[in-house]
Amino acid sequence: MSAPIKVFIIDDHPMVIEGIRGLLNGEPGIQVTGSATDAFAAMEFLKAQTADVVLLDINLPEVSGLDLCPELKANFPDMKILGLSTFKERSFISRMISQGASGYVLKSVSQEELVEAVRQAYRGKMYLSMEVAQIMVQPEPASAPVPMLTSREKEILALIAEGLTNNQIAERLFISPLTVDSHRKNLLAKLEVKNTAAMIRIALEHGLI
Repeated sequence: MSAPIKVFIIDDHPMVIEGIRGLLNGEPGIQVTGSATDAFAAMEFLKAQTADVVLLDINLPEVSGLDLCPELKANFPDMKILGLSTFKERSFISRMISQGASGYVLKSVSQEELVEAVRQAYRGKMYLSMEVAQIMVQPEPASAPVPMLTSREKEILALIAEGLTNNQIAERLFISPLTVDSHRKNLLAKLEVKNTAAMIRIALEHGLI
């Protein structure tokens, strides 16, 4: 009997990890051997106990999945990585693949599709979930110009992405919370979004953080 496919999950939401663990551990020939909620914990675990396939969330604290992917491939070249996300933007999918991922799967996929993704990646094949594949075959829209941000705006944007509040950012940068709030509003306007989550997504898409 062949050894099971060892799967490692990296996601900053424990409930997501447990859900995926439950879906995969019931499948013959697949075993979830561990999980982590951030890049640093993931690297430490995998140095001690490697995996065959890693399910890697894009939106992680401190170090994003997009940045972690090439680090994982550099340290564990034989390990297969599947991007795992709610983000459907072509730029995220393309960047994840270019960074060495063996595929990209949306968190909304069925159990059958997730299992198939793991098995295909393990065999060395590229796998895109059905919805992702449909996105990638569509004609690429004309790219919007990258918004021009000041160095201070980029600094504040990075701290917002880390999850800091206006008061915490103000303390870190020795400015007033009102100044931080003003910069935040300017960032929302420049990136043409209405909330922080969308702002971070667009910033990642344009490589601003």
